[in-house]
Amino acid sequence: MARRPLPRILTDSAPLARMANSPSLARSRELARTAADSASDVLHPLITIGRGLRRLGAAGRGRWMETPRESRGPLAFFVGACVLVMCLVPYGPLLALITVMGAGAWAGRERTPVETGPSEAERERLQALYEALVPYFSVEGDTGPLYAYGGDWERAFSEYVFDDAGRIERLQLKYPAYFTDGEDQSRVRIEQVLYAKAGRGREYHFGWDELSNQLTLTALGALPADIAAQRFVTAPGETVLGFTDPDAVQRTLPVTAGEETRDAPPVVWRTGPRATEPHLLVLGQPGTGATTLLRSIAVQALQHGDVLVVDGSGTGEYGCLSGRPGVLAVESGLAGALAALEWASHETERRLITANRARQAGRAAPEDTRRPLWIIADRPTALAHVAVAEGRDDPQRWLQVPLRHGRAAQVTVVVADQFESAELLSDPVRAHTKARVVLGPATAEEVRAVLGAPPHTTPTASVPPGRGYARLGSAPVLRLQVPATPDPLDDATGQKLRQAVLSLLPERTVPADEAGPADEAELTGEARPTGQAEPAEPVTGGKPEGAGESADAAGPVDLAKSAEADRPVRLRKSPDADATAEAEGDSGGAAADAVPAAGTGSGDTAEPVGAAGRMRTVGDGAPRPVNGSAKAVRAEG
Repeated sequence: MARRPLPRILTDSAPLARMANSPSLARSRELARTAADSASDVLHPLITIGRGLRRLGAAGRGRWMETPRESRGPLAFFVGACVLVMCLVPYGPLLALITVMGAGAWAGRERTPVETGPSEAERERLQALYEALVPYFSVEGDTGPLYAYGGDWERAFSEYVFDDAGRIERLQLKYPAYFTDGEDQSRVRIEQVLYAKAGRGREYHFGWDELSNQLTLTALGALPADIAAQRFVTAPGETVLGFTDPDAVQRTLPVTAGEETRDAPPVVWRTGPRATEPHLLVLGQPGTGATTLLRSIAVQALQHGDVLVVDGSGTGEYGCLSGRPGVLAVESGLAGALAALEWASHETERRLITANRARQAGRAAPEDTRRPLWIIADRPTALAHVAVAEGRDDPQRWLQVPLRHGRAAQVTVVVADQFESAELLSDPVRAHTKARVVLGPATAEEVRAVLGAPPHTTPTASVPPGRGYARLGSAPVLRLQVPATPDPLDDATGQKLRQAVLSLLPERTVPADEAGPADEAELTGEARPTGQAEPAEPVTGGKPEGAGESADAAGPVDLAKSAEADRPVRLRKSPDADATAEAEGDSGGAAADAVPAAGTGSGDTAEPVGAAGRMRTVGDGAPRPVNGSAKAVRAEG
C-alpha cells in the first residue's frame, strides 16, 4: 500500500514562519507578557512569603531529621507547649501569624548572587600557567594525566588568590606522584617556571609538601626597612642579626619604628659556651650593608663584653667606636691588625689555661675569662694583599685559635667580606663559621654556595641595603633585613639615626675636649710619631674597665727592660708555670706571672700580662694592654 504524503502546510516552513510573525499573534504575546508582569508585581509579596515559608519548612524538616530519636519527644512537647501558650495569650494567634509571615518574607527575599570564581582574565592566566607546567609534570604512558595539553586546570589548582592588580598572590597546586620532588634541580625548574608566569619583580616562597604532592606558591611582601638601631630585649649571649617573616620564627620582639611600637620577628644568633654556631661569616656585594650589620653587632656586644675591631677596608666606618669603654682597639693598618689579632689569639689561649686550672682546683673561672670577647674583622682579605706585598703573615692566621677554641673561651669571631674575595678566605674561617649571612642581590647558586642550602624564595635583582638571607647552622634559610645602623660620623647620616646610634654607645673614656695631644691622636685613629712616645710605665695587673674583678691579677712587669718592648705582649706558658701555680695555689697565677724577657739573663721567654687589658694603637700601630685607669702602656724602643 502506497504511503500518503503529508499536506504541504506541514512540510513547507514558509507558511509557519508567516503565521508566527503575524501581527495578531505578536499582539497576543505582548498582552500575555504584560499580564504576567502585572500579576507578578501584584502577587510579588505573596510569592516572596510563599518562597520563604517553603525554605523555612525545608529547614525545619532537615532539623527534625538531624535530631536524634530520643530527643524528638521533648522537642515536640516544647513546640506544642509554645503553640498552646500562643493560643491562650490574647491576640496570640494574630501575633503568631504576623511573626510567621514576617519570617517567611525575610527568608524568601531575593538575595544578590555573589560572583564566585576567577574572572575571565584570571582564568586565562591560570590556563597559561597550567599549560606551562605540562612539559614538567607529564610523562608518556600516563593513562590519566593530571597535566595535559588542553586539560582542565581546575583539577590541578586547588587554591588560588589574586591581588587587586590581577596578579597571583597565592597558588596551591597538585603534582603527580612520579615527579622527582626530592631533587633540587627538578624543584628549581618548577620554581623558575612559576616565577616567570606568576610575574617577575616580586619575591615568592615555595612550600613543597612531599607527603601530599602539593606545592604552595606565596607572594611575599617586602620586609620592613624602617627599624633602626635600638636596645633590643634579649638575654646575654643573644644578638639580633635582623628581622624576618612572621611565620618563619616563633618569637617576636617589641621594636620602635618611627613613631609606633610593634612586635617584629627577629633572627636571633646565640653565642657562648653552649652555642652550636659560635662564629659568623657575612658575604655580600659592596654597599649591601655588611659593615652596617657588623656595626650593629658591635653595638649590641658592648652591652656585656669587649670588642676588638679590624677594619681591612680602611674607610673609617668604625671610628665611632674608638675610645669607648669596652672597645679594645680599632685597627685599619696591617701592623696594628697583625698585633691585635696576635694578642687575641694569645688571649684565647690564656683564657683556656686559666679556666682549666680553675676547674681543676674546684673553683669557678675568673671573671675576666667569662667576659665575652668579640673579634670583628671587616674585609680581612684586603689586608692579606698588603701582607703578601710586604712579605708578612696573613692576618687570618691569627684567627685560627679563636675560631677553634673561642666557644670555650667566650671569644666570638665575626668576619665580613665580599663575594669577589671569598676565595681568599682561609680554611679555618670557612670551616668554623657555621652561622652565615648573605646580603645584597645574589643568585640561588651563590646563596647555596655560602649557606649550604638554596633559599625557599626567589632572589630579586634589586633589594634595599641590609637585605639578604641568613642561616644559623643547619636551620632553614631565612630572609633577613638588618636594622639600620649607619656611621654616626658620616655627614650623609640623618640626625635621627645618628642620635639613635650614639645613644647606644657608652661614653668615651677620655672626653675629646680634655684629651691631650696623645689622646686626641688615639681617638681619631692617628698614629703617634715615634719620637713622642711616653716613657714606659709598669703594668700593675689591674682589671680591664668593665671586665669585672679578677683574683688572678698579674704582678708588675717593667716593659722598658724588655728587649721586645716594641712588640705586643704575648701569652706564653713558662715551663715551671704549673709548679708555680701549685705552690701559690692560684688558678691563674701561672698564666699571669711575668717571666724575664729574652736577653735579660734568663733562659725563659717573655710572658704576657695576665690581666686581659684594653688596647690602644701607638707608635708602630701595635696594641698595648692598658690597666684599669685606661692609661696606655708604651715603651720607647
